[in-house]
Amino acid sequence: MKIAFIGLGNMGVPMALNLVAAGFEVIGYDPIADAPEGIEMASSAQDAAFDADAVITMLPNGEILRAVAAQIRSVTTRGALHLDCSTVDVESARAEANWQRSRECSPSTRRFQAGYAAQPMAR
Repeated sequence: MKIAFIGLGNMGVPMALNLVAAGFEVIGYDPIADAPEGIEMASSAQDAAFDADAVITMLPNGEILRAVAAQIRSVTTRGALHLDCSTVDVESARAEANWQRSRECSPSTRRFQAGYAAQPMAR
């Protein structure tokens, strides 16, 4: 199973490394964090999410979540799950869930997520 992990800060790195240790293929992306040892890094969020079975986002705010979600929409494989672990405003999480729900109902959609789950984390 290929998992894209976008957002490799203080919370994202340990989570991604646990997935690697459990035997998952993890492709990471973070525009500012250094590449953690043990995680293959992509050059963009789109590259990380391309053909992933699941995309996990761990981002610092809703504005960044919305921007990343918009970037990965065209490359995420039909049937993939977007699991957002970011601690963001309700409006941003709801907007992404509503967008994905509307896409799933469209008969013309040939590629996109099976679902979206918001699972905010806190220290």
